[in-house]
Amino acid sequence: MNHVNRTTFSALALGIAGVLAMGQAQASGFQLRETSVKNLGRGQAGVTTARDDASVVSNNPAAMVNLDKNTVQADVTVIDVSFGFDGGGTSGAGTPLTGGDGGDPGEPTAVPNLAAVFPMHGALEGLTFGASVGAPFGLKTEYDRDWVGRYNAVKSDLKTVDFTLSAALKVHDRFSVGLGFIYERADVTLSNAVDFGTIMAGTGLPPAAGGVPQGFDGFAEVSGDDTGFGWVAGMQWQPTDQLSIGYSHRSEIDTELEGDVEFTTPAQFQAAQSVYRATAAAFARLPANDPRRALIPQLLVLGNGFVNSKISAPLTTPSEDTISVQYDFSDSIRVMADAQFTDWSSLRSINIDYVNPFQPNTVEDFSWKDTEMYALGAEWDLSDAFTLRGGVTMDETPTHIETRTPRLPDNDRMLYSIGFTWHVSDAFSVDAAYQRIEIDTSDVDIRSSSNSHLVGSFDGYANLFGVSAQYQF
Repeated sequence: MNHVNRTTFSALALGIAGVLAMGQAQASGFQLRETSVKNLGRGQAGVTTARDDASVVSNNPAAMVNLDKNTVQADVTVIDVSFGFDGGGTSGAGTPLTGGDGGDPGEPTAVPNLAAVFPMHGALEGLTFGASVGAPFGLKTEYDRDWVGRYNAVKSDLKTVDFTLSAALKVHDRFSVGLGFIYERADVTLSNAVDFGTIMAGTGLPPAAGGVPQGFDGFAEVSGDDTGFGWVAGMQWQPTDQLSIGYSHRSEIDTELEGDVEFTTPAQFQAAQSVYRATAAAFARLPANDPRRALIPQLLVLGNGFVNSKISAPLTTPSEDTISVQYDFSDSIRVMADAQFTDWSSLRSINIDYVNPFQPNTVEDFSWKDTEMYALGAEWDLSDAFTLRGGVTMDETPTHIETRTPRLPDNDRMLYSIGFTWHVSDAFSVDAAYQRIEIDTSDVDIRSSSNSHLVGSFDGYANLFGVSAQYQF
């Protein structure tokens, strides 16, 4: 019974931990760096020193001073992630896990961003204001409902949408500062199967005779949403005509997801719950020193749990520090390098709070590590009308084998990018970019809410295609 109590109610915690972890494959964790197609083409190099890119509203407000005209920019990046699983495992009762490999959990997903920059004139000369709407974090994956890892994950859908208002001040011809205010909306939906057959078999109570491991699967789906507030601040310094240095810091944003959990339970378990409740009532009438009374809390959990109720869980999106250095070798050739440091250690654990009093809070270890990303990119103006760019990036994962789940086929990766700009006219330009991501093999060795043990590895890659349009007036 003690073993059942420890494992039964970790489903939601494992699910939310996974949904936070399993970002789209283009960035470590669940970051979405696709705020700009120009940045995509440079391999995310030059993010905080970009000169002709309105996405600096959210990446580094200080760099908005580089735009001397009102600028409106729309970017869309399609992320096509592909993963394959090879492995197996055992149920909580020790029998081999049944099911297939889950198929390809990824699917093409469009990530849009919109930004606008407005430099002031006259008495407000030197001030620039900007606004943007974008998705800095997110994922969408779905496995087959009957796959071998169904007790760990089936569907994961995380969306965050940021609305950012920024201002920049040109302190000197070579130095500027900027500050932005962020309003973030987070929405999470996730699901996984629950092995009620193993749970019943492990109780040792009369209904256990009907418990068949993997024979009575149920389903759990949790959803929640909330809003939070944060900020972004930065600076830009141009010590020489050829050299530019930019720095920005994005704050953590705390939200408290509130929503619902919905359980689909098999008839066999529903019938067993009445026995658990009756047994708890019978044990409550025993003498105070009877050792069977110690089983009452577990019996109450099993007899009254797995019912639809409200839930809440904290979600913190991490802080980020980004440094960019750009050097102009000539009027037409530029090289840039970036280093980004993400404070993933803010996600130490996940704490699920159930409104149902018979379901105790569940705390799952997360223990992500801080990560570093290094990018090198270049641009070449082929003519007044066309600019070619490319880049290469090394990106670390915050995950590790001790807490990695099937919702998190995430590992270190290399990114290779190419892109171009077509200046259709002085006012209008179009960008396109392609990025290929090669991801190291990700091993998993994890137990589910039903105490099944999944062991295997994921191999994956991603292709990203971006297009954008910019208009200046």
